[in-house]
Amino acid sequence: MWRVRRELAVFKILGAVACAGLAAYWWVVDDVRGVILAVPAAVLLGAMGLRDVIAPVRLAADESGITVVQGFAGRRHVPWEAIWDVKVEIRRRWGLRSEMLEIDTGDYLHIFSPHELGTSPTEVAAALRRRGT
Repeated sequence: MWRVRRELAVFKILGAVACAGLAAYWWVVDDVRGVILAVPAAVLLGAMGLRDVIAPVRLAADESGITVVQGFAGRRHVPWEAIWDVKVEIRRRWGLRSEMLEIDTGDYLHIFSPHELGTSPTEVAAALRRRGT
Protein backbone atom coordinates (compact mmCIF):
# COMPACT_ATOMS: atom_id res chain seq x y z
CA MET A 1 0.00 0.00 0.00
CA TRP A 2 1.46 3.32 -1.08
CA ARG A 3 0.09 6.58 0.20
CA VAL A 4 0.62 10.31 0.25
CA ARG A 5 2.79 11.40 3.15
CA ARG A 6 0.77 13.16 5.85
CA GLU A 7 3.20 16.07 5.92
CA LEU A 8 2.34 16.96 2.32
CA ALA A 9 -1.39 17.02 3.09
CA VAL A 10 -0.75 19.24 6.11
CA PHE A 11 1.42 21.64 4.08
CA LYS A 12 -1.25 21.90 1.38
CA ILE A 13 -3.97 22.66 3.91
CA LEU A 14 -1.78 25.20 5.71
CA GLY A 15 -0.99 26.80 2.36
CA ALA A 16 -4.72 27.06 1.62
CA VAL A 17 -5.33 28.71 4.99
CA ALA A 18 -2.46 31.14 4.39
CA CYS A 19 -3.79 32.05 0.94
CA ALA A 20 -7.28 32.55 2.37
CA GLY A 21 -5.81 34.81 5.04
CA LEU A 22 -3.98 36.82 2.39
CA ALA A 23 -7.18 37.09 0.36
CA ALA A 24 -9.04 38.42 3.41
CA TYR A 25 -6.26 40.91 4.12
CA TRP A 26 -6.18 42.12 0.51
CA TRP A 27 -9.99 42.40 0.56
CA VAL A 28 -9.78 44.68 3.62
CA VAL A 29 -7.08 46.90 2.09
CA ASP A 30 -9.02 46.96 -1.21
CA ASP A 31 -6.36 45.25 -3.38
CA VAL A 32 -8.45 43.46 -6.01
CA ARG A 33 -5.44 41.96 -7.82
CA GLY A 34 -4.27 40.28 -4.62
CA VAL A 35 -7.72 38.83 -4.01
CA ILE A 36 -7.88 37.55 -7.60
CA LEU A 37 -4.57 35.74 -7.08
CA ALA A 38 -5.11 34.45 -3.55
CA VAL A 39 -8.65 33.04 -3.80
CA PRO A 40 -7.97 30.54 -6.63
CA ALA A 41 -4.72 29.53 -4.92
CA ALA A 42 -6.60 28.88 -1.67
CA VAL A 43 -9.29 26.86 -3.46
CA LEU A 44 -6.75 24.79 -5.42
CA LEU A 45 -4.51 24.06 -2.44
CA GLY A 46 -7.55 23.30 -0.29
CA ALA A 47 -8.92 20.83 -2.87
CA MET A 48 -5.54 19.12 -3.20
CA GLY A 49 -5.19 18.87 0.58
CA LEU A 50 -8.75 17.58 0.93
CA ARG A 51 -8.08 14.86 -1.65
CA ASP A 52 -4.97 13.82 0.28
CA VAL A 53 -7.05 13.51 3.45
CA ILE A 54 -10.03 11.71 1.83
CA ALA A 55 -7.99 9.32 -0.35
CA PRO A 56 -4.45 9.07 1.04
CA VAL A 57 -3.83 5.59 -0.42
CA ARG A 58 -3.15 6.11 -4.12
CA LEU A 59 -2.06 2.56 -4.99
CA ALA A 60 -2.55 -0.77 -3.24
CA ALA A 61 -1.65 -4.28 -4.35
CA ASP A 62 -2.94 -7.64 -3.22
CA GLU A 63 -3.19 -11.20 -4.59
CA SER A 64 -6.03 -10.34 -6.98
CA GLY A 65 -4.52 -7.17 -8.49
CA ILE A 66 -4.09 -3.50 -7.78
CA THR A 67 -6.46 -0.81 -6.57
CA VAL A 68 -5.87 2.74 -7.81
CA VAL A 69 -7.49 6.07 -7.06
CA GLN A 70 -9.59 7.21 -9.99
CA GLY A 71 -11.05 10.68 -10.26
CA PHE A 72 -11.08 12.83 -7.13
CA ALA A 73 -11.39 10.04 -4.56
CA GLY A 74 -12.91 7.03 -6.34
CA ARG A 75 -11.33 3.59 -6.46
CA ARG A 76 -10.79 1.15 -9.30
CA HIS A 77 -9.64 -2.45 -8.94
CA VAL A 78 -7.52 -3.85 -11.77
CA PRO A 79 -6.74 -7.59 -11.86
CA TRP A 80 -3.16 -8.63 -12.57
CA GLU A 81 -4.18 -10.10 -15.94
CA ALA A 82 -5.42 -6.68 -17.11
CA ILE A 83 -2.10 -4.94 -16.46
CA TRP A 84 -0.14 -4.67 -19.68
CA ASP A 85 2.95 -2.88 -18.45
CA VAL A 86 4.51 -1.35 -15.35
CA LYS A 87 7.36 1.05 -16.00
CA VAL A 88 9.12 4.06 -14.58
CA GLU A 89 9.49 7.10 -16.80
CA ILE A 90 12.68 8.98 -15.90
CA ARG A 91 13.23 12.50 -17.22
CA ARG A 92 16.18 14.79 -16.84
CA ARG A 93 15.70 18.49 -17.34
CA TRP A 94 17.67 21.51 -16.16
CA GLY A 95 19.88 19.33 -14.01
CA LEU A 96 16.94 17.73 -12.21
CA ARG A 97 15.82 14.12 -12.37
CA SER A 98 12.17 13.15 -12.04
CA GLU A 99 10.49 9.74 -11.93
CA MET A 100 6.89 8.81 -12.65
CA LEU A 101 5.35 5.35 -12.26
CA GLU A 102 3.20 4.34 -15.23
CA ILE A 103 0.77 1.43 -15.04
CA ASP A 104 -0.77 0.62 -18.42
CA THR A 105 -4.03 -1.34 -18.33
CA GLY A 106 -4.90 -0.95 -22.01
CA ASP A 107 -7.91 1.29 -21.36
CA TYR A 108 -6.18 3.55 -18.86
CA LEU A 109 -2.69 4.82 -18.12
CA HIS A 110 -2.33 5.38 -14.37
CA ILE A 111 0.51 7.76 -13.52
CA PHE A 112 1.91 8.26 -10.02
CA SER A 113 4.54 10.68 -8.75
CA PRO A 114 6.90 10.01 -5.84
CA HIS A 115 4.80 12.41 -3.76
CA GLU A 116 1.65 10.34 -4.33
CA LEU A 117 3.41 7.08 -3.52
CA GLY A 118 5.43 8.28 -0.55
CA THR A 119 8.50 6.50 -1.94
CA SER A 120 10.51 6.05 -5.12
CA PRO A 121 8.51 4.89 -8.16
CA THR A 122 11.39 2.54 -9.02
CA GLU A 123 10.89 0.67 -5.74
CA VAL A 124 7.12 0.49 -6.28
CA ALA A 125 7.54 -0.80 -9.85
CA ALA A 126 9.90 -3.53 -8.63
CA ALA A 127 7.44 -4.56 -5.90
CA LEU A 128 4.55 -4.65 -8.38
CA ARG A 129 6.54 -6.74 -10.86
CA ARG A 130 7.45 -9.25 -8.11
CA ARG A 131 3.86 -9.46 -6.93
CA GLY A 132 2.30 -9.68 -10.38
CA THR A 133 4.37 -12.65 -11.55
